[in-house]
Amino acid sequence: MAVFVLKRIGAGVVLLLVLSFLVFSLLSLSPGTPLQALLGTRTASPELIDSLNVRYHLNDPFVVQYGRWLGDVVRLDLGSSISVQGGTAVGDILGERLALTAELALYALLLVLTVGLPLGMAAGIRRGRRLDRAVSLGATMAISAPAFVMAIVLLYIFGVALKWFPVYGTGTGFTERVSHLTLPAVTLATVLSAVLIRQTRAAMMNVMSQDYVAFARLRGLSPRRILVRYALRNASLPVITSLGLILVSLLSSTLFIEQVFSLPGIGTLLLQAVTNTDVPVVQGTVLILGAAVILINLAVDLLSLVVDPRVRLVAKEGA
Repeated sequence: MAVFVLKRIGAGVVLLLVLSFLVFSLLSLSPGTPLQALLGTRTASPELIDSLNVRYHLNDPFVVQYGRWLGDVVRLDLGSSISVQGGTAVGDILGERLALTAELALYALLLVLTVGLPLGMAAGIRRGRRLDRAVSLGATMAISAPAFVMAIVLLYIFGVALKWFPVYGTGTGFTERVSHLTLPAVTLATVLSAVLIRQTRAAMMNVMSQDYVAFARLRGLSPRRILVRYALRNASLPVITSLGLILVSLLSSTLFIEQVFSLPGIGTLLLQAVTNTDVPVVQGTVLILGAAVILINLAVDLLSLVVDPRVRLVAKEGA
């Protein structure tokens, strides 16, 4: 187990290095420079341009700039913002924005689990019946709806027309925060719940058709005991894997959702930083998101090792 975890962490570090280098390269090749954002409305005098180039090392070669940034990261220093919040430490900016994005993602995940797991299990157990057909139809419609359309429809119906929920902002206090995040969370959870329903349904259908379930029925075991002892554990592995993918999708989907609902999260921050060529903020945001994806995948793999002994055997042989 320890060897497996160390290998995954080592591979994750290499992946983050490659990712940061690629993003740094793309930013250096993109049109525009941080100097334009730094100048703002000020007159671009030669003295001011020279001072800004020296202060932010804008004239240094690409490799030197990347090496300086990487050295600071090793010392747990992500640098300072150039244009988004000029002079503010990137770590402080990310800390403020990441908290809101994490709250939104956890809220949406709770909705996904509350809706997706029970409906997927019920559809898989009652294969071909009316409930299965209704759930499958609803999941197909939800997974086919573009997220931006879903966001605008929910925003208009429940925010503008019915005025049940706020249409923008974050609110203050727990109750207001939940109210402001409900529509964004429902938008995210709608499509992702459909994904979980389909995965759970397929896993339950596969398990319920196995010989050991038929043998348990012949032994006279109650349906509840068969479901808990035999079906759920054997169907949990693909469900856990799909939950990992759903968590990653939640992080990547917040960019548009935060824009629609005017939420100052990490997705909005990344868009602002890219627009203003704020290299330290972009690099820090990509690094944090990349690390989150790697940790989520590692957690899913470790949970799979705990749930399924066959996976532990494969991991031991691979180590």
